Amino acid sequence: MRFLETVMGIPMSIDIRNAGAGADADAGADACTDAAASAFAAMADADRRFSTYRDDSEVSRVDRGLVDESAYSDDLREVLTIGDRFATASGGAFRVRLPGGGLDTDGVVKGWAASRAADVLRSRGVTDFCLNAGGDVVVSGSPGAGAGWNVGIRSPSDPARMWAVLSVTDCAVATSGAYERGRHIVDGRSGLPAQGLTSVTVIADDLTTADVLATAVFALGPDGVPWALGHGATGVLALTEPGAPLAAGRVPFAAP
Repeated sequence: MRFLETVMGIPMSIDIRNAGAGADADAGADACTDAAASAFAAMADADRRFSTYRDDSEVSRVDRGLVDESAYSDDLREVLTIGDRFATASGGAFRVRLPGGGLDTDGVVKGWAASRAADVLRSRGVTDFCLNAGGDVVVSGSPGAGAGWNVGIRSPSDPARMWAVLSVTDCAVATSGAYERGRHIVDGRSGLPAQGLTSVTVIADDLTTADVLATAVFALGPDGVPWALGHGATGVLALTEPGAPLAAGRVPFAAP
């Protein structure tokens, strides 16, 4: 069963192949529907808290000076802790705290929220699923017959073409690039748009790590590809601006 919703202004989908052993067909369908609804609700709750497009979000209120740091929610503290850890590890290339004192949690929140949503699915007994959060993916189990889930990586130069397809299970895959939103990723060390790469895909055990690392590697440039393996990535695949592929770790390509 496949479920679609727009959350955080992004189309998101959940493909569930198993709602729990022993469930009959009707009960299994109901369990799938309830699990998907709860997973989407978890991501929508994160959007309400962290969206910079909502005046009433916690992050917007912090940026307007309406919330003292001592009153930050546990969720905001968790996101900032993750961001600060990777900011230190990347030498400041990745950042969540802006020079003027504002917050930029976008590089953490989508992956963090989708990871929570995946945890909701697992807690409901869903064992075989693919959660796609705007191109960043969490997969569990198999789509059938023990096969891996195929995850396509879009070509930076042609939106209608995939430049690589991975076959993965029980992991997360996140991609950062400059081809949809332009050069929106900033190298925190210089304050300028990141240079050197057009696409970065990171494979990790969870989407929080994969998503943050994809952004951090893009900000670091080609040197970030091997760096990511020491900070939670199991595999990295990237394209340089001239179009040369770079890889590190284990990158499980799908069979042709």
